[in-house]
This record gives sequence, C-alpha cells and structure tokens, in this order.
Amino acid sequence: MSKDSISSLVIKRLPRYYRFLGDLDAMGITKISSRELSERMGLTASQIRQDLNCFGGFGQQGYGYNIRDLRYEIGKILGLDVKSKAILIGAGNLGKALASHINFDKMGFNLIGIFDNDPAIVGSEITSVTVSDITEIDKFCSTNHPEIAVLCIPKNAADKLSEKLISLGIKAFWNFSHYDFRLSNHDVIVENVHLGDSLMVLSYGLRVKNDELSKSNTLHTSNK
Repeated sequence: MSKDSISSLVIKRLPRYYRFLGDLDAMGITKISSRELSERMGLTASQIRQDLNCFGGFGQQGYGYNIRDLRYEIGKILGLDVKSKAILIGAGNLGKALASHINFDKMGFNLIGIFDNDPAIVGSEITSVTVSDITEIDKFCSTNHPEIAVLCIPKNAADKLSEKLISLGIKAFWNFSHYDFRLSNHDVIVENVHLGDSLMVLSYGLRVKNDELSKSNTLHTSNK
C-alpha cells in the first residue's frame, strides 16, 4: 500500500501502539497476539491487523507479534530513529514546560535551539540548551539547518513567523500558538495542538454524563 493512501487515523494510532508495546516490554512480556493486544488497547483484533498490514504486517500465524521487534519497526515507521533537528520558539511557561518534560530524543527529535525575545529569559538555560535571542535565528538556521519548529508564541505572531521559518528551511511545525495556520506551501507539515480543545471535549462528556444521571434520577423519582 502506498504511504500516501494510508489513513491519517491509522497513523494517529501508531504512537499508541508504540507506547503500549513499550509498557509490555518493560513488564518482560516478549510476545502477544492481536486479540490480547486488542483487549489491552480497547480496539478490535481485526483493526490492529489491518493497521499493521498497511505497513507490511509483522506477525506470524500461530505466534502473534514479537513485542520488541514490532515496537522497533513501528518506531522506524514513525521516524523515531532519524533524530531530526528541532528548535523551540517561545520560552515562556509553556515552552519551558515542553522543553523540560518532553523527551524529544525519544520522540525522534534533537532539540538544538530555543529562542525568545524577552531579555529576562534570553541567556537562561533549559535542559542544557541556552535560550537565544530571536534576532539570532537567521544565522542559527543557516549554520545548523533545523527541520522542525515548536511554536509556543502568541497567535498574532505565528502566521508571519512561520513564513520566515519556512524560508530558513523549516519543514514541519508543532504549533501551540492557538492559531490554526494553513500554509500555502503544501510541502510543509503542521500539527496544530490546542490543549484547551481537549479540556472542552472532557467538559462536554461530563455534561452529557450528568444530564443522563439527572434524567435517570428524575425517572426513578417519578416511578415511586
């Protein structure tokens, strides 16, 4: 199957497979069937087999999957073995938290630069990386050739800065700027992240649950 024809939903499930297999490996489990994996992940065994078959399939009939080998192959598919160079723009609370708590190296990235325009932040260190002034970014990119930019900046600055970064060789964005920018350059990849959206989805689920409980209690009371 062509990589271009693989559903985005399948690709979004790959990191979850990688994470679950890592947990199983840490527990000392060496092999697992698609049925057993489906029970742990809340998916169907058929779905798991279909997903993995998009990339050639890795199991053996009657044996299942070798956990360590499968995790390694999924890691390669995700590009975790490449270690692409990344920079982070915006070293405020969110940027500092991401740089400090996300293990970029395990995710396939080498965080080589952090930038900000606040004199109080420039010159400080975050996880052994010195925060540079944003005015130095042209020279830095020309010398180090990063491919990924993590944006933790106000949304009114994201659109203009993203075009500049593309001109400096950036090919992908992990965008936390609260601005869903869509670039005219289709060769550039953008992953827009809105943490508040996830919280609102949780709020919706809680509201629906409470409405169901309220209706159930009302029905129970009226039947007395």
